[in-house]
Amino acid sequence: MFDHNSRYSNLETAQYTTEEGRKIAYKRRRFLPQGRAMPLLQEVMFVEGDRLDLITYKTLGDSEQFWQVCDANNTMNPTELTSEIGRTIRIPMPEV
Repeated sequence: MFDHNSRYSNLETAQYTTEEGRKIAYKRRRFLPQGRAMPLLQEVMFVEGDRLDLITYKTLGDSEQFWQVCDANNTMNPTELTSEIGRTIRIPMPEV
């Protein structure tokens, strides 16, 4: 249903059956972790010209793992992390 590196890949797949008997697969709800509780790899200061995908690629080796950085910084909106020059961004240890 999702790529192996998706934030949803490890969630349990459940099934809903409609009144008509149609079966619909879905992923259970994902609860956000507490960012400060996540093991820290490093902190990066956001500078002019930076982009979250580039920061994530440089630190975690995969630009599509930006969601892990969002989790570590307690945000669901990636643009919040790059809206302020000089902001310190927490980079978590990569999830395996």
